[in-house]
Amino acid sequence: MAELPGKIQTWQMVQPTLRNKETGEITPGRFELASIPVPELKPGDVLVEIAGCGVCHTDLGYFYDGVLTVSKPPLSLGHEIAGTVVAGDENWIGKEVIIPAVMPCRRCMLCKTGRGNRCLNQLMPGNSLGLYGGFSSHIPVPSIDLCEVKNRGEIALSHLAVVADAATTPYQAAKRADLHPGDNVIVVGITGGVGQYMGQMAKALGAKTVIGIARNPEKLKRALSYGADFVLSSADKGVGDVVKEFRTISRENGLPNYGWKIFEVTGVKTGQEIAFSLLSFTGTMVVVGYGLQKVEYAIGRLMAFDAEIMGTWGCLPEYYPIVLDMVLKKKIDIEPFVETRPMSTLVETFEEVHKVGSPARRIVLSPDF
Repeated sequence: MAELPGKIQTWQMVQPTLRNKETGEITPGRFELASIPVPELKPGDVLVEIAGCGVCHTDLGYFYDGVLTVSKPPLSLGHEIAGTVVAGDENWIGKEVIIPAVMPCRRCMLCKTGRGNRCLNQLMPGNSLGLYGGFSSHIPVPSIDLCEVKNRGEIALSHLAVVADAATTPYQAAKRADLHPGDNVIVVGITGGVGQYMGQMAKALGAKTVIGIARNPEKLKRALSYGADFVLSSADKGVGDVVKEFRTISRENGLPNYGWKIFEVTGVKTGQEIAFSLLSFTGTMVVVGYGLQKVEYAIGRLMAFDAEIMGTWGCLPEYYPIVLDMVLKKKIDIEPFVETRPMSTLVETFEEVHKVGSPARRIVLSPDF
């Protein structure tokens, strides 16, 4: 049994990036090392000793882009967490767990009608869980939503942090799209932190064809070994050129011009424009990536195409054991896409990921306070 802490050691965001709307002047965000209280655990709550927390672009949005958190700073960011229960509900003590990125209230109408992933009262570490987030030594959470890790073999517990968001969000997106075996799929942004799992997830769920679109040629080549049947680069191409290349691939391989399920994972304007342009007869477009820009679309085309556009958010905790099982059975491979670093490198890591945009591997920070 791990020794219980007197305090939780953490990296707090004491100030996000501030942008002056009139001048455009930017005041950089700021992290500080801090010690915060271990709260009194309510019945059903647990304290998790964190093994690793992934660096997600949502965290960067809070820190660099002025996206507001529900709990106001100072707070600890980080919502992609795996660890070991060390206190609280005695039925969980000593168990290795993944903490869902969003934890529904289970009481509201959205929860009762199967849409709890978008529960308006949900708890999200690093956003709406008070002070508490994953870039810390420990975190208090409700036990009801935990996903127990059993028989993980040689996979490091810290690596399984990516299941908390990057690997489960694609499963929720696939459910939202009503993905069935035999469907044809396009993943715009297949080389990104979520996109690389979206391609694998679509294939694991029985997609007949997965076409991946992204900018980086090396990462696109890698995607061919992890879910994609065909890839095409959007680098230095207009939207029309990408659409033409897609149609050439489809025509040469006997693929239909209808019914495609398109997952837009980039969250950037060009990616969204590509996805809109590929939407055709009886197609479905699912918006997975978040961005602040506006994109124009002739909405009347939806009627002509009998097509759908929808968003998706997070993943129901009930689905986590399914995704974890897929990971442990190598139907979804996470190891080639994860890099661990000491949590003491948080400031430098945020700066690097913000500059690079999409690193080759998801960076997971392990506590070294």
